[in-house]
Amino acid sequence: MKLLMHTCCAPCSVACIDLLHQEGIEPVLFWYNPNIHPLLEHRQRKEALVEYAGRHALQLIDEGQYGLRDFVKAVCPDFDTRCAYCYTDRLEYTVRYASENGYDAFTTTLLISPYQNHDLIVKTASRLAEQYKLLFLYRDFRPAFRESQQKARQEQLYMQKYCGCIFSEEERYRSVK
Repeated sequence: MKLLMHTCCAPCSVACIDLLHQEGIEPVLFWYNPNIHPLLEHRQRKEALVEYAGRHALQLIDEGQYGLRDFVKAVCPDFDTRCAYCYTDRLEYTVRYASENGYDAFTTTLLISPYQNHDLIVKTASRLAEQYKLLFLYRDFRPAFRESQQKARQEQLYMQKYCGCIFSEEERYRSVK
């Protein structure tokens, strides 16, 4: 199976990749995350993923453009439903690339986070799989979240403190005193 895996960050990818390897699947990592802000955060996350992929001889496709203006325009003024747009944007870009480049299936590291809307990710990915006639390789990676974080720390990978968009950063730090 030729699998393209949308990859949100290095720490989330660690256990996803390990679990897929246990099944004999070698995913190709796909970086497309225009939602991540600010620019320095976007760069740090991408650099950590590039470093991790290099260390482990993983193929990484970088489609990552910094997209603050387009992201904000797309979610404005309904910021509270931004995640639905964000999942659709990132996954559709991934699925379109997979479809155009001979992949059989796709998945996403977003499925590991207990902080994401898992059901909405699955629903979005399933709809896109049907639309593009590709297999959505669903795995509930959430039980491996803590393990993935621990392995990422052991590898001294950059560990982010919020989901990615400027609004999730605000939510994360609004409660910090």
